[in-house]
Amino acid sequence: MAANNEAHLLAAARAWDMDALTAIYDTYSPLLYRYAMRLLGDHAVAEECVAETFARFLQALRNGGGPETHLKAYLYRVAHNWITDYYRRQPPPEANVDDLAYALSSEDPALSSRVLLQEEQQRVRAALRLLTPEQRQVVVLRFLEAWSLKEVAEAMQKPVGAVKALQHRALAALRRVLEEESHG
Repeated sequence: MAANNEAHLLAAARAWDMDALTAIYDTYSPLLYRYAMRLLGDHAVAEECVAETFARFLQALRNGGGPETHLKAYLYRVAHNWITDYYRRQPPPEANVDDLAYALSSEDPALSSRVLLQEEQQRVRAALRLLTPEQRQVVVLRFLEAWSLKEVAEAMQKPVGAVKALQHRALAALRRVLEEESHG
């Protein structure tokens, strides 16, 4: 979304223009849902994250706050904070070893592939949980959401150099965790 269009939408949203609020929701809710799904791996919880993100956005507008610029970065930061809080409240789910054993012994290669893919996704999610919240945010935004360093820096309200350093440390930590897991 172009910066001038975003500024127009934000101004209209502050005036409770329903068309602007709908446009913001329609534009960003699928992106936020995808982001939440990648980190949470649960459709219902990802939907809850998106709903809560927009509820917090509306509450901020109602209270005279919210973003002046960089709406996308603001919404992702709210979603990220919600996900971080969720992880603090909720231990990660256990992997279902019975499903994996069944799939591996199954004659259905498609089922086996799906279960292996789900196991790999759970493994990566578990590794991401071991990162600091900021490191996790950098990795997801840079490599899963394909944001530029500048966009990530705006979302995190940090200089680009700090984001580069966080990215470097995060990738090194992820590499260590995944290597230890495969050797351990």
